[in-house]
Amino acid sequence: MEILRVEDLSFTYPERESPTVREVSLSVQEGDFVLLCGATGSGKSTLLRLLKRELSPIGRKSGTVYYRGTLLEQLEQSVSACSVGFVAQNPEQQIVTDRVWHELAFGLENMNLPQSVIARRVAEMASYFGIEHWYDKQVSELSGGQKQLLNLASVMVMGPDLLILDEPTAQLDPIAASDFIATLKKLNRDLSLTVILVEHRLEELIPICDRLLVMDGGRLVHDGTPRDMVSTWKGGEPLWGSMPAAARIYRALSGEGDCPLGVREGRRWMERTFENRVRRLPRAPYTPAAAPALEFRQVFMRYQRDLPDVLRGMDLCIFENEIFCLLGGNGSGKTTVLGVAAGYLKHYRGDVKIFGKKLGEYKNQSLYRECISLLPQDVQTVFLRNTVREELADSGLGEGEFPFDLSALVEAHPYDLSGGEQQLLALAKVLATRPRLLLMDEPTKGLDAEKKKRMAEILRDLKAKGITVLIVTHDVEFAAECADRCALFFRGQVVSHGIPSEFFSENHFYTTATSRMTKGYFDGAVTVEDAVALCRANERREGGTVC
Repeated sequence: MEILRVEDLSFTYPERESPTVREVSLSVQEGDFVLLCGATGSGKSTLLRLLKRELSPIGRKSGTVYYRGTLLEQLEQSVSACSVGFVAQNPEQQIVTDRVWHELAFGLENMNLPQSVIARRVAEMASYFGIEHWYDKQVSELSGGQKQLLNLASVMVMGPDLLILDEPTAQLDPIAASDFIATLKKLNRDLSLTVILVEHRLEELIPICDRLLVMDGGRLVHDGTPRDMVSTWKGGEPLWGSMPAAARIYRALSGEGDCPLGVREGRRWMERTFENRVRRLPRAPYTPAAAPALEFRQVFMRYQRDLPDVLRGMDLCIFENEIFCLLGGNGSGKTTVLGVAAGYLKHYRGDVKIFGKKLGEYKNQSLYRECISLLPQDVQTVFLRNTVREELADSGLGEGEFPFDLSALVEAHPYDLSGGEQQLLALAKVLATRPRLLLMDEPTKGLDAEKKKRMAEILRDLKAKGITVLIVTHDVEFAAECADRCALFFRGQVVSHGIPSEFFSENHFYTTATSRMTKGYFDGAVTVEDAVALCRANERREGGTVC
């Protein structure tokens, strides 16, 4: 049975000439698990918000949206609010109360349901999501993954038939993201819940979704099953870099037959097709510069005197002219490291040095004059003007002075940009300060594969100019591609570090799909390029796929 129908839907934001969504038509059946993907700025998030009446943006709209045969605008308020659920990218923007149980009950109380019904629904949903042990906690005490799970539970307690999610794992660590995706599939399977999901992290989603929709320039350009679409995709499209590692390796080696979509299928295809006599690629040893750019020595930090330490005797040394990625779970203290390094969070014990000088020795804001800059996780905090043009001019940048092309966006308000476009604009402003040490908190959030590739090129260019970069990220694939060294952060301390080929090979969960697929068969293969090179270095098994 059809649950959603979209007919010739177009939308243009105020003061924009070109539509963001162009003549989109689609039909979604009850119980479908639909994955919507596309390049940064292709109109995905706008399309999702047009499917939820209360969140529809202001602008010029044409076309129609039907929910169970009724125009979205004509739905009863209770049906519109409860039957179509929406989970946003940033959990902080959706949470409205102070305690977990308050958040679960908030929507039901606004529906004016009897207390007995509210108590039953909240209890059942808390049990289903396994959140009883933090049921009474303050929301501020939760990790990012817990907050996003609470968001999902708070929406599901309303009893929706259609669940819409806009990059819900963008701020989650790999383990929390995997758990969140598994929960979505369980809801889809157990409750026949219809799911429409926008994501850039497609590795785990493509193998489990029913349909894959692709947007480009505001238009819906592909609609089909994941296996059919990935199998027929040519290797050159911008979105191809977001496809599962198994599919990209298979395509690079001219595989035949069914294209593998996940780690297990990719491993079986690789073992069936290639020998593994050559197990490791030759690599030049990595030698960091002699001079440290950033040093932490036995650093302790807490947010309040009566709260536990966030940094607990932390030691870290990042050398000049190095790209260093810090990974770890939500709430482990990674962002706090950046705050202490940038000088706006104060540690109470230990030493922090920037280019050999203690933080306290930088007087009169000299730390921020062509020395250190921070790209925050919430990039909207760096926007001060009404248009992109004014933001760039404020930074002393002309329209053609930044490696990303922002020319099509110059008249837009920064808050009207997509999440990925906001990342690029904020990075432009930060780089305009010409830092020697650049701190970045989740810089690839909201970026498609092509933009991530360009971001990596920019970081390498910065390194070539002598700039040191410290990145806090959950994007293990990006870290494996661009980092000189990586570290795992746990409970306020660095517990392991190394070059990517060693660091990711030794991990089971904080690692790349390629590493999981090749572990025990090849050694030190952590990127798609590594796996392809090792397959080519080995002989093809008799009867294996011709390459």
